[in-house]
Amino acid sequence: MSDHPLNVVTVVQARMASSRLSSKVMLPLLGQPVLARMLERVCAANTVGTVVVATTTDARDDVIEWLCIEQGIPCFRGHPTDLLDRHVQVALWLDADVVVKIPSDCPLIDPAVIDRVIGAYLTNEPRYDYVSNLHPASYPDGNDVEVMSIDALLTAWREAEQSFEREHTTPFIWDRPERFRIGNVAWETGRDLSMTHRWVLDYAQDYEFVFRVYEALYPRDPFFGLHDVLELVARESEIMALNVAYTGVNWYRDHLHELRTISADQTRVQPWMADRS
Repeated sequence: MSDHPLNVVTVVQARMASSRLSSKVMLPLLGQPVLARMLERVCAANTVGTVVVATTTDARDDVIEWLCIEQGIPCFRGHPTDLLDRHVQVALWLDADVVVKIPSDCPLIDPAVIDRVIGAYLTNEPRYDYVSNLHPASYPDGNDVEVMSIDALLTAWREAEQSFEREHTTPFIWDRPERFRIGNVAWETGRDLSMTHRWVLDYAQDYEFVFRVYEALYPRDPFFGLHDVLELVARESEIMALNVAYTGVNWYRDHLHELRTISADQTRVQPWMADRS
């Protein structure tokens, strides 16, 4: 690890204009918007440094800025679709050495998982340019943590040209292992539930799932972990069934022909899409 403390900045990307579940980050979740509940969990991690919400300049996202003011969280407003630029501008604004990317559709993210991934980067710095728990994924979907050096992020920002590389921030880095030093944190259990357990918020059924989990676990322990969720869905199978139709569905499915390091077994289309010919 470096002899000098590194300035870690954790960016939670959020906006109101979701094509599949509009305004999802502001849906109610036990008395607070989803985004507020998620920020509770992110800020509970020990290694996140400065947590910033990166939203857009769209007037619809004023409500996100107001929420950040209420929560005491810095808010940056930038390009509506170029998330790579948004992350870079946050990093430059706060003079970051290390940038952590966490999407706002992960309201069940485990603070311990956040610490494990960031810790893997910091402990091995400067061995890696990028560390995540996604390449390959093994944790239940919705525990997404990506950590990168400011140099790697700036390189992607200068050179990335394809729209999906700009929209999804990091593909330019992790899809070029011959150029960047890529590290991955596998789930310490040795299990892989990334394609069978869906804890992200993208569809109405996902919201039902997240709400039921919070309803069952939050009152007893606001910082319940992933093992608590696993025990709950094993005990109450009807909760697990709420969004099972979407397990394994992610953005990769739309870009398999462009991505070199993602294979078809790391994503799937919705059943009704597969029936189309």
